[in-house]
Amino acid sequence: MKRLTEFDQLADPTFSRAVIDWQRSHGRHTLPWQNTTDAYRVWLSEIMLQQTQVAAVLGYYARFLERFPTVHALAEAPAEDVMAHWSGLGYYTRARNLHACAKRVVADYDGVFPSDPALLADLPGIGRSTAAAIAAFSGGVRAAIMDGNVKRVFARVFGIDAYPGIKPVEDALWRRAEALLPEDGGIESYTQGLMDLGATLCTRSRPDCGRCPLQARCVAFATGRTAELPVRKPKKTTPEKRTAMLVLIDRGEVLLEQRPQTGIWGGLLSLPEVGGHVAMDGDADPVCTADIAAASSAFGTIDEVRALTPLMHGFTHYKLHIAPFAVTLATRGEHGAGHVWWKLDAIADAPLPAPVKKLLLDLATPNLFS
Repeated sequence: MKRLTEFDQLADPTFSRAVIDWQRSHGRHTLPWQNTTDAYRVWLSEIMLQQTQVAAVLGYYARFLERFPTVHALAEAPAEDVMAHWSGLGYYTRARNLHACAKRVVADYDGVFPSDPALLADLPGIGRSTAAAIAAFSGGVRAAIMDGNVKRVFARVFGIDAYPGIKPVEDALWRRAEALLPEDGGIESYTQGLMDLGATLCTRSRPDCGRCPLQARCVAFATGRTAELPVRKPKKTTPEKRTAMLVLIDRGEVLLEQRPQTGIWGGLLSLPEVGGHVAMDGDADPVCTADIAAASSAFGTIDEVRALTPLMHGFTHYKLHIAPFAVTLATRGEHGAGHVWWKLDAIADAPLPAPVKKLLLDLATPNLFS
């Protein structure tokens, strides 16, 4: 008797058939990046949707395509233009990788995305799962995805009682995903169906099990453990840091500073900072008005310094408490490289981090600094 391999044991054609049939009847079909085999549009949507909800992506996707309709247009665009159109969407490394990827596709593949998932995964910003999704949607390539939605569906349906982020568990999930791929076509509907199930029915909280096509085989549903699975990542205390920002105002313009290409808000413009990002539990004293005046004096003669309402912004790995200080100048001095004066009434067009843009938009009230 032939001994069954792990792949044979995991394979189940009825699983993919249930997902495909459900997606074709009940899945999402009207999103702007669907119903196309244009790899550029598929790739753009997949990158934007990484760690970002569909509702937040819709407007950015349309505006991005209007400005950069082809991969050639994106590759040839200035980096600051790309960052400006990404501003507010978050996770800015994606935008830098997007630009770098477009340049690689133009340089190495004459502007045509490769269909091989392995070649796609070698491009900047494209991992294994994203490469599989691009290949499946643009070329019908039979390749497995494993994003957060799929992990949640698999963890519940198959009763995986371990945190999916642990490498041995994730490796096992990949093996299962490969084994469950449909054999006889329908990879596009299957791939979209897994995404749709996780996004619309098998949600993190209050999953709609009554409408799920996988309910009959779902271990979490059968054992009343949908709230427990997937196992959550062990909690860690979120570090908190603080910084002070200079809002230097002169003649209706605000001074902006170019951020380094790497690190937090890499490649964007922002407000000059004083003291950097300091741990809240450190021994350093909070920045005071005198510190702000001293730092601001490098850009001109100070007329007035006043504290603005503090704000907080959450990153993946820490929370940042921002103390902004409005500084009006009596006379403007010279500024060094990496700084630019930007008209406040055009601040909406600046490539700024979301919290900084909101702060400056609020400050752009007419006559506030006149």
